[in-house]
Amino acid sequence: MENQPRSTAPPVEVWGGIECTINRVGDRYIDQFDSSGHYLRLDDLDRFAEIGLRTLRYPILWERHLPSHQQPDWRFADERLARLRQLGIRPIVGLVHHGSGPRHTQLDDPGFADGLAHYARLVAERFPWVEAYTPVNEPLTTARFSGLYGLWYPHHRSNAAFARMLINQCRATVLAMAEIRKVQPRAQLVQTEDLGQCHSTFLLAYQADFENERRWLTFDILGGLLNRTHPLWKHLRELGIAESELVFFLENPCPPDLIGINHYLTSERYLDERLERYPGYAHGGNHYHTYVDIEAIRVPEAEPVGPYGLLKQTWERYRRPMAVTEVHLGCTREEQLRWFGQVWKAANRLKSEGADIRAVTAWALLGSYDWDSLLTHERLHYEPGVFDLRAERPRPTALAHLIRGIARKGTPAHPTLEEPGWWQRQTRWTVPRASEVGILKVVKRIPSRPLVIVGANGTLGRAFARICAQRGLFYHLLNRQEMDITNPSQVQRVINQLNPWAVINAAGYERVAQAGRD
Repeated sequence: MENQPRSTAPPVEVWGGIECTINRVGDRYIDQFDSSGHYLRLDDLDRFAEIGLRTLRYPILWERHLPSHQQPDWRFADERLARLRQLGIRPIVGLVHHGSGPRHTQLDDPGFADGLAHYARLVAERFPWVEAYTPVNEPLTTARFSGLYGLWYPHHRSNAAFARMLINQCRATVLAMAEIRKVQPRAQLVQTEDLGQCHSTFLLAYQADFENERRWLTFDILGGLLNRTHPLWKHLRELGIAESELVFFLENPCPPDLIGINHYLTSERYLDERLERYPGYAHGGNHYHTYVDIEAIRVPEAEPVGPYGLLKQTWERYRRPMAVTEVHLGCTREEQLRWFGQVWKAANRLKSEGADIRAVTAWALLGSYDWDSLLTHERLHYEPGVFDLRAERPRPTALAHLIRGIARKGTPAHPTLEEPGWWQRQTRWTVPRASEVGILKVVKRIPSRPLVIVGANGTLGRAFARICAQRGLFYHLLNRQEMDITNPSQVQRVINQLNPWAVINAAGYERVAQAGRD
C-alpha cells in the first residue's frame, strides 16, 4: 500500500500575549503592567511586530479603565490600540483577567455580570473596529482560586462559592458579548480556559473523574451544553445555583467562536493518598479522604496526556475552531524553546489530522511576576518570557528568535529542540518510585548535533559542561589533545567529524572571572 500523502496545509499561526493580570489579594491590587513597566513603553508593541506577530491578546481591563462609577479613562487604551492598528496587529481584547472587577463589585456580587456588560458596551463603542474579545479570562480557574482555594479576593473556600463565581463570570461573558455585538455584529468570542487532566491512585479515581468532568464547565455552560442530563447539573443545583440561572444559558447560548486552551506543565495533576511520600504543604483532601494534589509530571506512576492529547480531547468534544492561547514555561531558555516547540508540534499534528486549530500563542511576551506564589506575594519574582526586562531595554531572548523564524519560515528551528525537555527526563521526579507498574516512558535522546566545549582540563570548561548537563544540552568536552585550537587542520577535522552547532573555547582558563573580562 502506498503511503498516504502528507498534509500540505500551512502551519498554525503564531500569536502573542502579554501577562496582564490585575487581581486582588485582600485590599491590594496587583497589576502586571505596573511590574513590567509596559504602561510606560509604547514601543513594546513595535518589538512584537518586529518578531512577526500579527495577532495579540491585549487587555483593556475593567479595573484599570473604569475603577469607579465615573467616566472611563481611555488614554492608555486609545494610544495602544491605535498603535496596534498602525502596525497591522489584530487585538483580541480582554476585559477581566483573573480579576474581580473594581472595588465596588466582586465575583460573587449579583451585579458583577451587569457591571461588566456595561463596561463591555463602552469599550465596543470606543473601539468599534475591534472584532475579537475575551470578556473574562479563565472563568473556571479564577473561580477555583478565588472561591475554592481562597487565594484571591474575595478569598472564599467552599464549593458553593466556587459555583457562584463561575456562574457569575459565565453570565457576565454572555451579557458582555451581547452588548458588544450591538455595536459590532461581527465580534467573536475567544474564550480561554486552563486545561489539564487529573490522574490518581485507584482509591481516588472518583475524585479524578469528577475533576476531569468539571474542567469543561466554562465551555459547556457558555455553549448551552449544560442541560438536565449533564453530569454536573445536579451538582450545581445542590451548591445553590437556581434552576433558572442554569436555564438562562440554555436559552441564551454563547458558544465560543474560538476555544482558547491555556496549558502549562503544572496543569496536569496527580492525586495520591500516600501522604508520607510528599511534603506537608501539599497535603489536602475532600470530605472523604486526605490526599496530595501535585503536578503529575513529578510522579513516576503518572502518565500525563500532554499537549497533543489534551488538544485532541478538546477537538473531539466540541468540534469548534480552537487555538492554544497561552504557552509559557518559567525555566532556562533551552527549556522554554523545547516547551514551545512541543506545543507547536502538537498543534500542527492535530491540524494535519483535520482539526480546525488556528494558532499557538507565545504568552508572557514580557515575562511575568510573582506567579511562583500564584500572585499571593508581591516580591517581584521575575520569569523572563520572549523578552527579558532585566536589561536597560527589553532584550529579545532565544524565544524571540525562534518565533521570528516561525513567522518567516513556518517551522521552528534550533538545535536544542532535538533534546528532551526536563519534563521528559527522569530527573523530573520528586517522589520515590513506588513500583515499576505504570511508569511513564522517558523520552530517549535522538542523536543530535552537539555543543563542543574546548578546555576539558580547565575550570571554565568543566563549568560549561556542568551547565550543559543541567540544561539537557548534548555536548562534547574536549581536551587539548583532542582539539588543539592552535592547530587549524585538527580543528577543522574535529568540526567535520562532530558537526557541532556551536563551539565554546574555554581552553586556558583556570579563573572564570578572567574569562568574563576577556
